[in-house]
Amino acid sequence: MKLLSSLLVLAALAMAPSAYARTCALSIDSNDRMQFSTATLTVPRDCTQVELTLRHTGTRPVAVMGHNWVLTRTADFTPVAQAGMRAKLEDNYLPKNDARVIAATPMIGGGQTTRVRFATSKLTRGGDYTFFCSFPGHWGVMKGKLVFN
Repeated sequence: MKLLSSLLVLAALAMAPSAYARTCALSIDSNDRMQFSTATLTVPRDCTQVELTLRHTGTRPVAVMGHNWVLTRTADFTPVAQAGMRAKLEDNYLPKNDARVIAATPMIGGGQTTRVRFATSKLTRGGDYTFFCSFPGHWGVMKGKLVFN
């Protein structure tokens, strides 16, 4: 009977994917000097989701010094950033519905905070990923690496 109970518990856990889900929280700050607070973000190997929090610690408004956090494969970084320069603030300076964008926050101004959640199933362990701010002119200096091993 005890073996049967144990098997039923294991079967229930196997059918409940959320029992194995682990959301990992990452955070990064941005400022009025067009800087992120770190150049590398690391996602632990056992994470199934990432919830990234972006804070804009500056004071300037979104139209003047807005920031967002965008994640792409490194090979897609420059083409996506360049395409974003032709987009509008309302589109977060990103091409609409672009499959090359793995995750992105909305554009925020000084004193604001935003979040994005994405599944690590969109990433490949050991893949080459770049995060950046897509505000025109910012992506040249506001960028870094996301590591998922």
